[in-house]
Amino acid sequence: MSKKLIANRLKDLAAAAEYKVWREVALELDRLEGADAWKQDETSDDYDYLLIRERLMLMRELRRKGNVRELSFHLAEGLHGNLANTSNPVLYGYARAGTKRLIEEYVDEAARCLDYICVGDFPDFSDDEKVLFFKRTGASFGRSALLLSGGATLGMFHLGVIKALWQHNLLPRVISGSSAGSIIAAMTCTRDDTQLPAMFDPGSINLAAFQRVSFVKVFKGSTLMDSGYLAACLNANIGDESFLQAFERTRRILGVTVSPAEMHQQPRLLNYLTAPHVLIKKAVQASCAIPGVFEPVMLEAHDFNGGTVPYMRSKLWVDGTLANDLPLLRLARLHNVNHYIVSQTNPHVVPFLQDNVRRSRGLHTLAGDLVKVAGRDVVKVAREHLSPYTAGRVVDKLNDILQQRYSGDVTVFPQQSPRDLMRMLANPSATDIANYIRDGERATWPKLDRIRMQTRISRAFEDCLQWLKTRAEERQLRALKPRLRAAPRTKLATGAAGLTPG
Repeated sequence: MSKKLIANRLKDLAAAAEYKVWREVALELDRLEGADAWKQDETSDDYDYLLIRERLMLMRELRRKGNVRELSFHLAEGLHGNLANTSNPVLYGYARAGTKRLIEEYVDEAARCLDYICVGDFPDFSDDEKVLFFKRTGASFGRSALLLSGGATLGMFHLGVIKALWQHNLLPRVISGSSAGSIIAAMTCTRDDTQLPAMFDPGSINLAAFQRVSFVKVFKGSTLMDSGYLAACLNANIGDESFLQAFERTRRILGVTVSPAEMHQQPRLLNYLTAPHVLIKKAVQASCAIPGVFEPVMLEAHDFNGGTVPYMRSKLWVDGTLANDLPLLRLARLHNVNHYIVSQTNPHVVPFLQDNVRRSRGLHTLAGDLVKVAGRDVVKVAREHLSPYTAGRVVDKLNDILQQRYSGDVTVFPQQSPRDLMRMLANPSATDIANYIRDGERATWPKLDRIRMQTRISRAFEDCLQWLKTRAEERQLRALKPRLRAAPRTKLATGAAGLTPG
């Protein structure tokens, strides 16, 4: 009976049309398969449960006593990302939903303590001290980012990942994209929360980026696709904003990676700090410029007077995936990121990714490792024997691709079919986009509990700082109101005195 019931529930899990239903079935399967007992048992060799239990008891006790100064002292000293190895992927592979109850209680209590410090009124702990505490401890703890890979049309899968994260309030503020991923990242970061839902309507977005040129032009050395169609697509979906303008309007931090088309240049991560006035649509066009498919791109930017001018006029840029598909280190330096959620759709990467973290390293993983190591060795030999020009430059590009890291702390990826691969450079229909969104959502659902747990504390830091900032602004406004009401009368009186004959 149990095996038959489990089989039926697995079918229900595969057929679930929304996350609420999926999670209910997943929790029932955890009960039927014995994962509930594993969750309740706090002991494990996969993390330091003794340290987590000790920290949990200390936080609870200090919060109940209302000892805010001692509580903030211990939080500043003890809150660290992946404390006691609680982010170990294995801990999220035993159950279909959730992990050890002890870890969940610890994370919930840490977030509760941060909220308590933030909103509580304490005579001996001012708002200025609170802000200092949250800035310093938050900087130590770090934050999360979402990285969207390349993959041409396959990258429309990212829409479903974005939708699932946004609907459950888990979408990070820092979002980076390469190639196709840069299109979705830019569309997300140029829309505020009121505009974002329309992006998930397959009929509301223009993704007609691919239009082949004639064979005559290809024969004469032209690229395979007409870059004008790509530019029109980006203009329709992104508009004319610069990185800084989009950030100031939506408060989302967009990053777009581009690769150099010539020697003596380094790949760049463009954002509101490194290239504040560069036009997002041109950065995305460059990031999508697959060599041989689209033409290299000269970036454009706003000048001091708001006009549009070339940016680094003599330099051309191409597909960001070639040199920096996932700019992990750059994001860490610029935005204090130390936790990475990756949506990966590159067809040369996805076959070597595995989803089941409980599975021992077998032939699947071994094959991927052998291919990567062998490829690096071949490239190394080729670089030693080829000229640094012509063929040597191609080898350097190949080396860049092989040396990159293509996964994150949490990696979401699709099940790609031969049909999908054949249509990589074809414009998706509304039905295709709807299917990509559905696939992206469904691939994200099993990761939501893990993402929620691993980002809960960093999100609490951001929310608390924003709340304190808003309260400070409201207090300043209330303090100014009496003076604002008095200002016109003072001005009129001064004016009248000035008009009185002397």
